[in-house]
Amino acid sequence: MKRIAVLNDLSGMGKCSLTAAIPVLSVMGVQACPLPTAVLSAQTGFPSYYCDDYTDRMDILMDEWQKMRFHPDGIYTGFLADALQAEKAVDFIQRFKSTETKVLVDPVMGDDGEEYSVYTEELCEKMRILVQEAAVITPNVTEALLLLYGSRGMHTEWQKLADLSTEALLEYIQQTGRLLTEKFQAETVITGISHESEDGQKCISNLICQKNSQTWITTKKEGGSYSGTGDLFASVLCADMVKGRDIALSVQKAVNFLAKGIHDAVKEGTDRNEGICFETYLYELADRRR
Repeated sequence: MKRIAVLNDLSGMGKCSLTAAIPVLSVMGVQACPLPTAVLSAQTGFPSYYCDDYTDRMDILMDEWQKMRFHPDGIYTGFLADALQAEKAVDFIQRFKSTETKVLVDPVMGDDGEEYSVYTEELCEKMRILVQEAAVITPNVTEALLLLYGSRGMHTEWQKLADLSTEALLEYIQQTGRLLTEKFQAETVITGISHESEDGQKCISNLICQKNSQTWITTKKEGGSYSGTGDLFASVLCADMVKGRDIALSVQKAVNFLAKGIHDAVKEGTDRNEGICFETYLYELADRRR
């Protein structure tokens, strides 16, 4: 069985990070090997939460895995609380990555034109080093701009986007994807791109940027932003990646899976901090091939 090391936090409430990644990887026939960066009572979108930071224990866990001669088929990094954790993620990859290991980095730093509270320019600089280790990166538009331009540049570019037509916006994002792919030498999936179709319907798109091609995967937009959707999306991609599956087919699979969970969350009136109703649809991801 393939194994993926997952560097992320464990949140008791909120259906994100490890509680999202582990069931997806497992049902897709991959062993999830979590290395927790922190343990939280609830994800940080809730009004109150307790966080037990594991930064000072990450090296101990890595040392133990080295004693066990651990050789993961994939490495997936998600939310990292600060520059030091990003530095340790780079160390982890350099310790455990072989020529066959597939690395996916979700450069979690912000969304909707705003940085998350943990953001610093130092974290962004370490994230740029981290994404250079990856085969695939999955930034949203905000994170793509932060990687390219930092905080001040991101805000400048974000203001420009508000005045663009849909056609111009999508062309701008395609150019951003090309820049990321060239700069960091990784396949790039820019996620969660909100726009209108030609007939005025609200859509959500993901842009796959490879060395010589770009592919759009688009679906109807329903509801707002929910906790954990990025973690679920990246987990589907990472599981397929270690099995050598086509990235466009993986993105489509993830989009279909998320759309059903979001639909149910909207129908039930689920609070965004609680995450989406994905459990019912896990069986659709099951890999029955031996």
